[in-house]
Amino acid sequence: MSFTGKYNVTIQTPMGAQTGVLDLKQDGDDLTGSMVAGSGESAEIKNGKADGETASWDVDISQPMPMTLSFNANKAGDNLGGSVTLGAFGQSTFEAVPA
Repeated sequence: MSFTGKYNVTIQTPMGAQTGVLDLKQDGDDLTGSMVAGSGESAEIKNGKADGETASWDVDISQPMPMTLSFNANKAGDNLGGSVTLGAFGQSTFEAVPA
């Protein structure tokens, strides 16, 4: 199973649903890539790890305020879903479908 691919991602936040494009590249258990937010802000993925049907990674954003988004994903078919920690704003959920 591979997480490699481009996904349209929707993150549920206290400010409503936020969208973006996630571009993941898996090499063994290493996960790299980038995420472009709906605002156009692009950020590199860091601390990316894949393990079977699960993966985790962090993305540093500056809009609407500086914070680190920490993703924990499960793969179901071609789609991703799971939890995301929104910096100091606690946990929420996200979904991603192939772009």
